[in-house]
Amino acid sequence: MTKPFAIAIHGGAGTILSSQMTETHHQQIVSALETAVCAGYQVLKQGGDALEAVVVAVTHLENSPHFNAGCGSVLTHKEMVEMDASVMFGDQKQVGAIAGVRHIKNPITLARDVLKHSQHVFLVGDGAEEFAFEQGHTYTEQDYFFTDRRYEQLQSMKEKGLFALSESSYPDDKKFGTVGSVALDQSGNLAAATSTGGVTNKKYGRVGDSAVIGAGTFAENNNVAISTTGMGEAFIRHTVASDVAARMRYLNEEINVACDSVIHGELKNIGGEGGLIAINDKGEIHFSMNSLGMYRASIDLDGNVSVKIYADE
Repeated sequence: MTKPFAIAIHGGAGTILSSQMTETHHQQIVSALETAVCAGYQVLKQGGDALEAVVVAVTHLENSPHFNAGCGSVLTHKEMVEMDASVMFGDQKQVGAIAGVRHIKNPITLARDVLKHSQHVFLVGDGAEEFAFEQGHTYTEQDYFFTDRRYEQLQSMKEKGLFALSESSYPDDKKFGTVGSVALDQSGNLAAATSTGGVTNKKYGRVGDSAVIGAGTFAENNNVAISTTGMGEAFIRHTVASDVAARMRYLNEEINVACDSVIHGELKNIGGEGGLIAINDKGEIHFSMNSLGMYRASIDLDGNVSVKIYADE
């Protein structure tokens, strides 16, 4: 008898307005989300583990220019791409994380390789890339990541002396760009993965919550797996992902209560805009956000596919 399995993904949360979304752009986003979640689901359906499922799903999102990760990453102050990612496998709480990589096509696969093939849990910058090439990752020129859209956003931020995800030239430009996935496999394992290009015009090697275990990513068997998206500094300060897990572990809160208590509670009170996706050990999925929208998709225990964008859906 097949045991329960399910998966969910996100492509970032923030100010996403239907009034500014063209039908073409809407369909492109929906198609990209559906493709990614179905790819991860197929891994689970074939008996694969949750870690591989979330990595496959996030890889598809990194390969889409519509999300701030991989080839859609925003640009730093020096007009470079610097990407962060992390994974966590609920079995024995295995983790892998990388930050500040510039020449790796799919950072999430590198984070997975840190988990599987290194004695460490977190690698950064040149060292992370040195390890990547030892693992067979190919060198990817910065040109692969460069888009006119991201360049225009950077120039706008430079003119204003600000750093942010982007500006209002696009319907989702005030969105915190992160992608992620959570899954439960047929063996009862939970896993989470998160990847990002960071924020536009960032300086000094800034790293947000996506690479930080317990802030942007967390997975614990017999409990919950979480991937967040939002104002990275706030999510780190409040260790959002681990806080949700702790509420479920120690207070026995239901998944929706734990998630909403954190996202709509202290985080919102300090202006921490964003959201998260979560799945528990029963395969129940919950999306929580204090923003106007979050790109998200899921395939539940019955195989039903759901793709949504706005908070009121």
